[in-house]
Amino acid sequence: MNIISLFAPIRSFLALGGPVVAILAIISVISLALILLKLTGFGHARIGQTSRARHAIALYRQGKAAEAEAYAAKGRSGAAQAVALALAMQRDTRFSKTQIEEEIARFATEHLHKHQSGFRFLDAVVQIAPLLGLFGTVLGMIEAFQKLQQAGNSVDPSILAGGIWVALLTTAAGLAVAMPVSVILTFLEQRLENDRVAIETLATEVLAPQLPSISGANSNADGSARLSGQAAHAY
Repeated sequence: MNIISLFAPIRSFLALGGPVVAILAIISVISLALILLKLTGFGHARIGQTSRARHAIALYRQGKAAEAEAYAAKGRSGAAQAVALALAMQRDTRFSKTQIEEEIARFATEHLHKHQSGFRFLDAVVQIAPLLGLFGTVLGMIEAFQKLQQAGNSVDPSILAGGIWVALLTTAAGLAVAMPVSVILTFLEQRLENDRVAIETLATEVLAPQLPSISGANSNADGSARLSGQAAHAY
């Protein structure tokens, strides 16, 4: 079986559906290429992954600020880069807490805008593809009724039935393009939103005051209790 025979059903389908189906086929190819490009970019940028950022914050809580900054700076995820930025700015005494928070917010906005490229096109495909399919159906119905009128008194029901199912083919093609694109777009938007929340929450953890450890708090409480007991005994 050669390549030409493989594309024969596709050619017959495009010829049957007309120009509307051809346009939908072109849109579907472009959408598939863009989706693959976005998935590859999300994987390379580690969108939604927070393990390196969380480990860097754990090192920072242990008093290893330099090691935490170096570890976070090696990460490609937005959360890791934001934590590295927060640690570097906190080390510099020229920046206040408000300035660091503003810089983190700016970084998050720029990060989102960078990876949102192409979303508008996919959203347009979700909205336009069903409309194109409906438009093709209307054109097909008009053509079917024209053939029915030209038949005159010798009306053949198969003429009308054949025209109707060919017309409905474009609506099915439009929905077949719009539905998977809508699902994938929702998935990508959710991943990016989760990444935004991770950037803001994990980076601001660097600015939060470090609480004393539980063991330290218990020892202080025990010490206070012993002092109170000694004072009472002396009294």
